[in-house]
Amino acid sequence: MINKIEVNWKGQMLFESVAPEGSVMIDADEKVGGQGKGLRPKAMMLTALAGCTAMDVASLLKKMRAEVDDFKVEVEANLTDEHPKYYDKVKVTYHFFGSDFKKDKIEKSVNLSVERYCGVMEMFRKFSEVTTEIKYIEQ
Repeated sequence: MINKIEVNWKGQMLFESVAPEGSVMIDADEKVGGQGKGLRPKAMMLTALAGCTAMDVASLLKKMRAEVDDFKVEVEANLTDEHPKYYDKVKVTYHFFGSDFKKDKIEKSVNLSVERYCGVMEMFRKFSEVTTEIKYIEQ
């Protein structure tokens, strides 16, 4: 299967990335001519990682009937100092909010995403050391 996007210049350092499913604005830091009107390309990579695994987990939690009140995924990444700069270490933290957690099912959902389903996670493993953590917040 071939995926295709198009990136259109909107002036200065602002671009619109268009895919069949929608569009997103990309912009550079103001220090290098950006206007702060979009995500930076590397932030989009982290967003793709968080979004991919979050969607897997949401789907798996529903299938396993392991409801939570809410959850979020945080991604922290270390950017190398030398050009071309890339993320060499990435930490993905899953925060689950609620009470009476079905921890075995939640952990199974996360592990299935990390080890089997999330293609973006697999791509990151090609150039980064990826670690994960699960946190439970009782409400």
